[in-house]
Amino acid sequence: MANLKAVRERITSVQNTQQITKAMKMVSAAKLRRAQTAVQQIRPYADKQNEMLRNILSNLGGEANTSFGVERPLKKACIVVVTSNRGLAGAFNTNVIKAAINTIEDKYAEVLKEGNLTILPIGKKGNDVLRKRYPNVTFIRDYVEIFSDLSFENVAQVSQRLMDGFSAGAFDSVTVAYGRFKNAATQFAEAEQWLPVLKMETSGDSNTKADYIFEPDMNSLLETLVPSILQTTFHKYLLDTHASEHGARMTAMDKATENANEMLKDLKLMYNKARQEAITGEILEIVGGAAALESA
Repeated sequence: MANLKAVRERITSVQNTQQITKAMKMVSAAKLRRAQTAVQQIRPYADKQNEMLRNILSNLGGEANTSFGVERPLKKACIVVVTSNRGLAGAFNTNVIKAAINTIEDKYAEVLKEGNLTILPIGKKGNDVLRKRYPNVTFIRDYVEIFSDLSFENVAQVSQRLMDGFSAGAFDSVTVAYGRFKNAATQFAEAEQWLPVLKMETSGDSNTKADYIFEPDMNSLLETLVPSILQTTFHKYLLDTHASEHGARMTAMDKATENANEMLKDLKLMYNKARQEAITGEILEIVGGAAALESA
């Protein structure tokens, strides 16, 4: 049985840790409310934009064309890995990194083998892990700490750089690995193709084609519309991940606090047993000493 001093020290240590986990839970809860609000505000706008583009492309079929929808032979690729800057968020960062690694070693296996893969990490956790795993891969590390400012204008610099690279032929495909936010307890690690724009499939149930009037013309409109939609979608990836991070951390710290409570119960029970044994031992010594004196 551990001595009383050692048990007291463990109880104090667990109590101090519990105070930290409680504080981190409260901080993440406050940040989650703001991050969740930001995601909820951008989603309807982004979904409406995508619906509008889907409606136009599905009705116009092959007549609609955009440079960001051109599929080229996959020779060069870029994967954007969006993780958090800090840990203590359960398996959130690990799951996003796994989604990125699966994409790299499956979809981009040949590109990786040829040395034509570029990784753009957003968030320190993904950057640290992937640089160790892929030391010979090209990294764009200019936006690792962009989470300090998630304004649309700041995030648009990243998406614009990727679109320029795609247009210039530096990348034939761009995939984003991120955490999709559902609620505080549920986040999904996903890897979505961002460029080229996925082709919209029509149902084929009707031969009727919508008669849109484009001003000034269809191609000019799409060349303006598609980049705007891409930038909004990319911004949503980061806001989703930001909210997922705080949701995962809040849940992890809540579980850690509960585990600390259970540990404290066990330690206090251990402490009481040790103290009872110590008291019993002292009483036996006193009784034994008294009996010895009487017999003498």
